[in-house]
Amino acid sequence: MWISVTLQADDDKAEALSEALMESGALSVSIEDADAGTEAETPQFGEPGHLPTGLWAHSRVIALFDADAPLEPMLAEAATAVGLDTVPPYTTESIAEQNWVQLTQSQFDPIRITDRLWIVPSWHDAPDPAAINIELDPGMAFGTGSHPTTRLCLEWLCNTVRAGQSVLDYGCGSGILGIAAARLGAGHVLGVDIDEKAVEAAQDNARRNRVDMQVQHSGKTLNETFDIVVANILTNPLCVLAPAIASRIAQGGRVALSGVLEQQADQVIEAWAPYARLHVGATLDGWVRLEG
Repeated sequence: MWISVTLQADDDKAEALSEALMESGALSVSIEDADAGTEAETPQFGEPGHLPTGLWAHSRVIALFDADAPLEPMLAEAATAVGLDTVPPYTTESIAEQNWVQLTQSQFDPIRITDRLWIVPSWHDAPDPAAINIELDPGMAFGTGSHPTTRLCLEWLCNTVRAGQSVLDYGCGSGILGIAAARLGAGHVLGVDIDEKAVEAAQDNARRNRVDMQVQHSGKTLNETFDIVVANILTNPLCVLAPAIASRIAQGGRVALSGVLEQQADQVIEAWAPYARLHVGATLDGWVRLEG
């Protein structure tokens, strides 16, 4: 058993309070938007070089303690450490031991991308055996098919890939886009990523799905060009890497970019203007897919 303690905190105290709780003996601490689920909910998005300037105005700090931990003195110690006269209002909840693997698996069901393409965790049967079913489990690399940007790219690949074409997945993560391209008929697929763990994950997933997909670290020299280039990363890297990514597009080739919020679309289009004429091809839940 564990005890979960939820405390209310303003934005100027939440992060310091979370650190103080860890110092006082909490096993883990997280910070959430106390207004989540209401009209006052405030989404936050951050990426390297452009992190959020602050937390939510009303935050919820959730700390996990051993069941026999002396809560009151530990909470009082944390409150004093951040300059609070009293412990903020809080609630407690008992957390029982569970089959955490089974609980995690229950949160991931097969994902229909189109009638033609499904993403299916290994513990599920394929809902449509006649469709292209990619076996993919949540892991250490981004890309399970559930995120809007991944879905946007997968839908584009379904409508774009033709038999025998070459495809580059730049920032491949789990390898899901490259694997989908291969299953959709691409003749040569290469995935690159800056993260060694992602490279390993993509290689493992490619083997699991029995596709011929090469994967390499992005630091390795890349000279060839591709009929199709897809990059689902983040706005800043897409802008900075525009010359490098664009140089991999073959004459007459096509490109799709995602990981871009709607309000960031013009920034990426402008950065890519010297190399490709991009336009917004689709939007989903505040994210866009840029095509060119």
